[in-house]
Amino acid sequence: MKLESADFSQGGDIPRQYTCSGRDISPQVTWSDVPVDTKSFALIVDDPDAPSGTWVHWVAYNIPGNKRGLPENVDAILQMQDGTRQGRNDFLEIGYGGPCPPQGHGSHRYFFKLYALDSKLDLLPGASKSELERAMEGHILAQAETMGRYER
Repeated sequence: MKLESADFSQGGDIPRQYTCSGRDISPQVTWSDVPVDTKSFALIVDDPDAPSGTWVHWVAYNIPGNKRGLPENVDAILQMQDGTRQGRNDFLEIGYGGPCPPQGHGSHRYFFKLYALDSKLDLLPGASKSELERAMEGHILAQAETMGRYER
């Protein structure tokens, strides 16, 4: 499986508009080479370079298996019309919270991790990253990631 964004290159800088210094909107992401039996997808975006430990920026799941991406500026709502659910990030908000490293802390890496799953998850909207990871156990068919960087 392959995951990418037209908004930043693998290992490249994430544009300001997708960060807390800009509009703080989610970038567009697309995926391809999906396993045939995929019933849903899950997406986790996190920053392992945060001073307090890995910081979660986005949790989304039950993304329909026939989708091949998420658009720019996904609404910060618990559940979308297509059934996609969003969880709580470490800003204690629903949906996407953009890169926002401490000023002068250097460049941080932001990993966008996509999971192809063999089922939809029985997980209420608003779940945490750890709840999602537990629910995905035994259901992951494939995974892919891309990484962008940001520094303030």
